[in-house]
Amino acid sequence: MDYTPRNKKLYAKALDILSLSRNISDYLIYDLAHLDDLGNEDPNIYFTGDIVRHSNSLAPEIINAENKPFQEERIQHAYSLVHLTERLYHTCERLERAHSNGKDFLILLRKELKKFRRLQKNWMLSL
Repeated sequence: MDYTPRNKKLYAKALDILSLSRNISDYLIYDLAHLDDLGNEDPNIYFTGDIVRHSNSLAPEIINAENKPFQEERIQHAYSLVHLTERLYHTCERLERAHSNGKDFLILLRKELKKFRRLQKNWMLSL
């Protein structure tokens, strides 16, 4: 089923964030996959999956919010989108503290999330 969102910029930015987070995750996994002297893995490796999981949910939440007939349901999905964005932003901050060469890419993702937040605020006013 082909869906055309009302706010194409927000939807396109969500898809951009998904693509960027997948690429960053793929890059960071190799940096964080090594084991320490005791054979333990880096606990930050799990955050790479979190950025993909959270960003994968952005576009469907936009679709859900726009397709609901009642405003209460639209607002509920919009706030869920806000929560996902916040979680994604904080996960990026946590990954920046990890010992990895991909920190510059995370800064880029956070900049894209800031742009997404601005678009999101305007979109929420139009629901």
